Amino acid sequence: MTRLAQTEGLTDIQQDILAAVHQFVEDKIIPVAQDLEHSDTYPQEIVDGLKELGVFGLTIPEEFGGLGESLLTYALVVEEIARGWMSVSGVINTHFIVAYLLMQHGTEEQKQKYLPRMATGEVRGAFSMSEPGLGSDVSAVSTKATKQSDGSYSITGQKMWLTNGASSTLVALLTKTDEGSDSVYKNMTTFLVEKEAGFGETAQGVTVPGKIDKMGYKGVETTELILEGHQIGAEQILGGEPGKGFFQMMDGVEVGRVNVAARACGLAIRGFELGINYAQQRKTFGKIIADHQAVLFRLAEMATKVETIHNMMVRAARLKDTGKRMDVEAGMAKMLASEYANEVVEDSFRIHGGYGYSKEYEIERLMREVKFMLIGEGTSDIQKMIIGRQLLKEYKI
Repeated sequence: MTRLAQTEGLTDIQQDILAAVHQFVEDKIIPVAQDLEHSDTYPQEIVDGLKELGVFGLTIPEEFGGLGESLLTYALVVEEIARGWMSVSGVINTHFIVAYLLMQHGTEEQKQKYLPRMATGEVRGAFSMSEPGLGSDVSAVSTKATKQSDGSYSITGQKMWLTNGASSTLVALLTKTDEGSDSVYKNMTTFLVEKEAGFGETAQGVTVPGKIDKMGYKGVETTELILEGHQIGAEQILGGEPGKGFFQMMDGVEVGRVNVAARACGLAIRGFELGINYAQQRKTFGKIIADHQAVLFRLAEMATKVETIHNMMVRAARLKDTGKRMDVEAGMAKMLASEYANEVVEDSFRIHGGYGYSKEYEIERLMREVKFMLIGEGTSDIQKMIIGRQLLKEYKI
């Protein structure tokens, strides 16, 4: 066990879970990640293995068939998985957010209906908030759910950037509804939209056009979602009450930011590992490059950044587990983890020299994957706005 990115105070159960996931990453993910990523192939065998490990039900309460573990446990599992291949952590991320939304905001009937099948991976979740012209301005959601005379709703609109958009069978979908409120945020409702896995028309009025081709984050599919008069019952409103969608989604985004911070930590750890290993093998001017002061200093800075972001991510996860508001801590962890992960991976890339530019070497893949951390669950600029505004409230003179 190396000294970096260790977490104090874990229970024996948490340690056993992390040890099992670490071994799974070593045996089943790292050996195949390069080939699957380069061919943009969905990692079905890996996903099946994660189901067997119980990862899909990691945080779902035992009464619904899950393991009932904390957000901290989940974040540390994500860190391990992202260390092996970041795309795989994306397979479980949106699933986890939907399960979290159900646990925190769902009606008892909704929990009973979905959580047991989500714990086994039979039902797979996707999280849909963004739209083609939306960016970070959630208040500008245009997808509209119109209430019908019988109390049901008809949803029309276009959603963007759905991770697991094709493989999912349950989508937590943010829409605009007419609740008569002066606040745009109280005129939003989250619906639980059921669909079939696959592309094309996956439910009445619901179409998944195809995969979006990306520079990285390969293997897992990212899609659009088009809704044209999709008919849905009022019982599919998350929590059973309209007008609460924005606040529910922001709660989900908080844990999503911890998730992205954990993914960034995993990428940084792997980048450091690749860099320090290569620095002890490559020789220039008659000695290994790790003996050159410039490379040695770079390794020291990389390790310090890994340690810093791991501890910030752990603190944010632990705070969320207490039930306290942690938008500042989640924003800080996500912002710094994404920035430092990019710096660590780039330093590792520099250590590899010309070989880092070759697709034969793993660091080339990490260079493409780590860029997603800068924009996933809100850019660094968005995090700074959230952090700054909250700090002004707390330090108001």
